[in-house]
Amino acid sequence: MMVNWDSLARRMVKLLLPFAVLFQTLALPMFVTAAENTARRNVLFIVSDDLNNFLGCYGDQHAQTPNLDRLAARGVLFERAYCTYPLCGPSRNSFLTGLYPNSTGIHANSLIFRQTIPHHRSLPQAFRLSGYFAARIGKLYHYNVPRSIGTNGHDDPGSWELELNPAGADRLVDEPHIFSLRPGEFGGTLSWYASPNPADRHTDGLMAADANWVLERCATQTDRPFFLALGFYRPHTPYVAPREFFDQFPLEQIKLVEGVEEDQRDLPAAALGSHKKEQERLTDDLRRQAKRAYYASISFMDAQLGKVIDSLDRLGLSDNTVIVFTSDHGYHIGEHGLWQKRSLFEESARVPLLIVAPGMSRNARAISPVSQLDLYPTLAELCDVKAPDNLQGQSLVPMLKDPQATGRGWALTQVNRNANEIRLRTSPDDKPRPQRFSGYSLRTHRWRYTEWDEGRQGRELYDHEKDPRELTNLADQNDYAELITQLSTQLHDAVRASFPPNGMPPKIATGNWAPNLTDP
Repeated sequence: MMVNWDSLARRMVKLLLPFAVLFQTLALPMFVTAAENTARRNVLFIVSDDLNNFLGCYGDQHAQTPNLDRLAARGVLFERAYCTYPLCGPSRNSFLTGLYPNSTGIHANSLIFRQTIPHHRSLPQAFRLSGYFAARIGKLYHYNVPRSIGTNGHDDPGSWELELNPAGADRLVDEPHIFSLRPGEFGGTLSWYASPNPADRHTDGLMAADANWVLERCATQTDRPFFLALGFYRPHTPYVAPREFFDQFPLEQIKLVEGVEEDQRDLPAAALGSHKKEQERLTDDLRRQAKRAYYASISFMDAQLGKVIDSLDRLGLSDNTVIVFTSDHGYHIGEHGLWQKRSLFEESARVPLLIVAPGMSRNARAISPVSQLDLYPTLAELCDVKAPDNLQGQSLVPMLKDPQATGRGWALTQVNRNANEIRLRTSPDDKPRPQRFSGYSLRTHRWRYTEWDEGRQGRELYDHEKDPRELTNLADQNDYAELITQLSTQLHDAVRASFPPNGMPPKIATGNWAPNLTDP
């Protein structure tokens, strides 16, 4: 398939030019004055897809992430940041609403919070209602990747004034050449390809160009602040990146996880419920190829992010812009014998989080556990934006001022399991075994404590001072019984607080649902 990129680019310019004119003539809401906007901070909100902490700034020795590393030097790096649910849709709906999945009612992909809590103000919508220009480029809410690339995905129209959905060679040209453990399927299984197409022809490369286009226009609108959300697709499967990024990671230098069988011996079956059958076909050579492709996709994404930061600097916007970088959840690359997401181990629950804010700490690290729920109240406080009263996170502004501040001191992550995913334990009271149950994990400064089905399907306890890789489950050791009782009480308190006041998650509306486009 041949694509005339220059012709396509000219058509896109003609298509988008009216939007530029419209954007430049947008009137401010009557309740926001130009004087108020002059000093208001802009927001650049960047989300990577399926990215763990394989970054140089987080200490990874193999990563090639110079742009994220320099971004970390400008602000605060959060060492222990966690998602609320290690799956794209539930996690994104959570941090974009500031509510736990139990309060959004979203525990699966392909859903949007308007189907459950239609009058809630999303994070970007709150900024719109405060007079900000809010734009999205790429994936912010859930998309089926790669199938939905180039579309709005499962988006929320009320969150944005402008949505740009580029699709590049990775989606339009490269797919027939992608290797996959399930031939012909790419998004949900391990798949990769070293593409001959240059970076600026890939979707993430086009997104960086679109971001530059938007920022150039924002730079001329000094009387109106912006909230620009940028959702990169990499390193989500398929791991497609230009070949030059694969070349940065020689295959013979890729090290594999060892000792998996011994590691799994003390684990409840539910802990390994994210395992996929086709992954049993992975040879050591395929494991190395997959890990290399994941690193290459991260490096490629980092290079595109660097172009956006360069644009921000070149246009003189950096000094008055809050920059947030994070991922929707973590990711396994063979740890505990697992690949991809949907576990409650550190690799899956932990996310990178960098926040650069004018007047706040620089080149600093915060070590107290935080949640992605905290992003909404943090940005609202930094930018003097009115937020809903029912947000369940905490503002991180005290930690941005003093990275040694402790904040809440813990984070809660959850995931659901189906009976067909695992071999359930026999019920001690002869009650029917559940067809579906939840796992909850509490991460404190030192401990990770996990319960599956309130402990009926197993418990896990890890001491991060002695066991940062979570290889030894201490939950069945008598010496920790008192600690487990304390952590279990704390966990159950946190779980109860994750629900709405009535204690029940909202129901999902099926069929047609109306987007909330105005102030509720």
